[in-house]
Amino acid sequence: MHDERALLEERLNRTLKERIRPAVYGETAPLELAVWTVPDEPVPVAEALAAHYEPARVGDDWGAPWSTSWFRLTGTVPEAWRGEQVEVVLDLGFTHPGPGFQSEGLAYTADGVPIKGIEPRNTHLPVEGSEVRYYLEAAGNPTILDFHPFLPTALGDKDTAGTEPLYKIRKAELAVFRPQVWHLMLDIEVLQGLMEELPEHDPRRHKVLHALDRAMDALDLNAVAETAADARDRLAGVLSMPATASAHKVSAIGHAHIDSAWLWPLRETVRKCARTFSNVTRLMDEYPDFYFACSQAQQYAWMKEHHPHVWDRVREKVRSGQFVPVGGMWVESDTNMPGGEAMARQLVHGKRFFLDNFGVETEEVWLPDSFGYSAALPQLIKLSGSRWFLTQKLSWNQVNRFPHHTFWWEGIDGTRIFTHFPPVDTYNSSLSGEELARASRQFAEHAKASRSLVPFGYGDGGGGPTREMMETAHRVADLEGSPTVTVEPPRDFFQAAQDEYPDAPVWAGELYLEKHRATYTTQAKTKQGNRRCEHLLREAEHWSTAAALHGAEYPYDDLDRLWKTVLLHQFHDILPGSSIAWVHREAEATYARVAAELEQLTTRAIDAVKGDGSAEVVFDVFGGDAPRPFVAPVDGVLDNGRLRVTVGGDGVITSVLDLEEQREVLPPRGCAGLPQLHKDNPNQWDAWDIDPFYRNWRSDLAPTGRVDAADAVVVRTEFGDSALTQTIRLREGSKQVDFDTEVDWQEREKLLKIAFPLDLRAEVSTAETQFGHLHRPVHTNTSWEAAKFEICAHRFLHVGEPGYGVAVVNDSTYGHEVTRTTREDGGTTTTVRLSLLRAPRFPDPETDQGHHRFRYALVLGGLPEGVDAGYRINLPPRTVQGSAAPQPLVRTGNPAVRVEAVKLADDRSGDVVVRLYEAHGGRARASISTSFAHRDVQETDLLERPLGAAGAEVVLRPFQVITLRFTR
Repeated sequence: MHDERALLEERLNRTLKERIRPAVYGETAPLELAVWTVPDEPVPVAEALAAHYEPARVGDDWGAPWSTSWFRLTGTVPEAWRGEQVEVVLDLGFTHPGPGFQSEGLAYTADGVPIKGIEPRNTHLPVEGSEVRYYLEAAGNPTILDFHPFLPTALGDKDTAGTEPLYKIRKAELAVFRPQVWHLMLDIEVLQGLMEELPEHDPRRHKVLHALDRAMDALDLNAVAETAADARDRLAGVLSMPATASAHKVSAIGHAHIDSAWLWPLRETVRKCARTFSNVTRLMDEYPDFYFACSQAQQYAWMKEHHPHVWDRVREKVRSGQFVPVGGMWVESDTNMPGGEAMARQLVHGKRFFLDNFGVETEEVWLPDSFGYSAALPQLIKLSGSRWFLTQKLSWNQVNRFPHHTFWWEGIDGTRIFTHFPPVDTYNSSLSGEELARASRQFAEHAKASRSLVPFGYGDGGGGPTREMMETAHRVADLEGSPTVTVEPPRDFFQAAQDEYPDAPVWAGELYLEKHRATYTTQAKTKQGNRRCEHLLREAEHWSTAAALHGAEYPYDDLDRLWKTVLLHQFHDILPGSSIAWVHREAEATYARVAAELEQLTTRAIDAVKGDGSAEVVFDVFGGDAPRPFVAPVDGVLDNGRLRVTVGGDGVITSVLDLEEQREVLPPRGCAGLPQLHKDNPNQWDAWDIDPFYRNWRSDLAPTGRVDAADAVVVRTEFGDSALTQTIRLREGSKQVDFDTEVDWQEREKLLKIAFPLDLRAEVSTAETQFGHLHRPVHTNTSWEAAKFEICAHRFLHVGEPGYGVAVVNDSTYGHEVTRTTREDGGTTTTVRLSLLRAPRFPDPETDQGHHRFRYALVLGGLPEGVDAGYRINLPPRTVQGSAAPQPLVRTGNPAVRVEAVKLADDRSGDVVVRLYEAHGGRARASISTSFAHRDVQETDLLERPLGAAGAEVVLRPFQVITLRFTR
């Protein structure tokens, strides 16, 4: 038999593209258009319905960047079309081939009820009756990630984007929808996708191609609609062949990953959610077997506040079981940088929203797109009452292929969570043949397991799953050569996967993403705002609890609102610094407002308990030793009898001498706190990535000199158009060198680091993470260690050798680097570097430009000293005038057991809730005492639900978190 496959495939491609797809719609009739352009920011639908509209027509320009235009669409269905399925078809001038990331619209009835979104691959509206009248809210969102991605653009901020229209109305018409042609198109697309993935000499591939060729024979290209049914008959046989018994099982779930901010501002995300949720709830009416998983309680809350009709539809479909809340978090947050209590509150506020509004207990934490996953998460997931975890992002690893797709993830405390990493390698699948084949081909667990999850639907403004995807799901449900496909809720998949594979392999520790490492550093002011607000929230809750115990009113509503604001800004494109300028400009202003309000709450609470005296009274939530005065420098030397720091005349710290140990901390010719500048030009994803070749060029920034102030040594460095001033201090009795650094940053595509070379041979670095710390090897023996050339730490990073250690602590820096070299004298230098500032040009071309202030310190001592110093630099005591210092609300009697939060219970019962954790990495016994009376104590989960009675003494395993509820 002659091989004519290439010829037949070419025939198929051309026929599908030129004849079948264009024939899905038949006769058309134009709609009448009118337009009203909103003067500034988006308005409620009622205002748009009452506005004055001007005539418009197809071909008109519209849509200045970030503008909104309302189009009134009116028309009459021709009498000749009676009995036909008629739809409105629109093209807003979509310019990019992708499913989203450009103009979008939401259609309303004349009564202001939202019906459906309009997106590049979802362009139709339903027609019911003979008269058509829609109001379309069209968003002139610019395409930021354009055809030439990562080019600098001014479009990322309304203030710089300009006013020229971006779009042109290309189509606005009534059209007759031809179901048989549409179904033929889908039959062919499914079989073609299947065929292209089958091995070249697989008999099934040949039979499918032969059937497709016979279908082309049956199709009259001049009468496609009239002959589509005959062509479909020729395909019925190959579409009815069942999958093999050993076929991989795919659980498909509708999904629309909507970034809560990214290449658009927060306000636009509200509208993206309204469009997508309108689409999917309507699709649920058409397809009762359609399920849609949606995370991020914040996005539901936006619908409740801004779009009550959409909210009602969502609630209706949650009740029916089709709209499935997942994730149990306020947003799909970053998990590297949020503090421990913030990470807990993500779960608390997310799960409680779903419980309060739907009565739904979410059991799966859903983070497909965050940039790596903290090893503290498994314990927090379990403590929130959840059982499972899903991620997709590890498929982006640059170097190492993650070895598992279904596994138990073990956290720093030993907790294990059943985890799935979908082998389809996307959370925006269209259920194509290529994607389904990839899911089966890449699945790493075939020997013992048979199923994986595929989230399908267009995200980020693409409108979610489509009717075409649901039809595809039906066709591939049981199809020879393909995995089987069942559309079902995630919980059904997870339960079946765990039942099938209870002995899945174990991955211990963090799920480090070998990409996007610069997100620990980019947009420094966003990160500073987060860190400061986290600690201000801690203080406001603590002192408000103390005030409430003295009879004051507890600010439940204010704290709830402020927590949710901070949690929103921990979204995985805001806190990591990877959003447009508009987002980070707003974030900086929001953090300032939140901080000011928290300061007011804290001041009000302290005023309620401080008394009327005039003595200096210290309020300290940390509870450590009060800071002592700074020593005065003598000719560049800071000496307090325990530590001597020498700053040379050139402004370089040349010696840090531990007088008690008679040990020099710095290696020969080492310089502590030295600023170093690198060229920073990653291959792609500018705001996200640091590529390892940045190390190939480095400039040590020599100071211009030294000035001895009354209690500090001040060093200034100038470079390029920038300047850096370090104020170096040493307190009496302390073994900590404090640095207060101000930077006027005017560099472009540069990376600023601060280096601390240490005369130590460290085997591991120890970085604080949520509720504990994480050990990482310093060596680069394998590609796994080498890939971690930039790492995340919270308030401290410690390195040491037996008997001696040093920590570097900070007030707002997350990006760190630890390297080790051997010197000519045989000694080892371990260098810790903090990454302070970057200057990428995409997506914000002005990233980090301007004035910055950082505080960090070099601390001599072990891990406990590092823990203490990390707390103290972020939680300085407050001194006010009053009559007496307050007693600590809670004591543990063990410095290894830390009080992370003290607050009143969320149910407003007046009970006091205390969160504790073991901070040093060992077992710890604590005797809990309080300065307030209480009746009994219970241990609870994170949502303050009882787990059992607790006594005055608790024993914690390493890094264990416990929540205690004291009934007053």
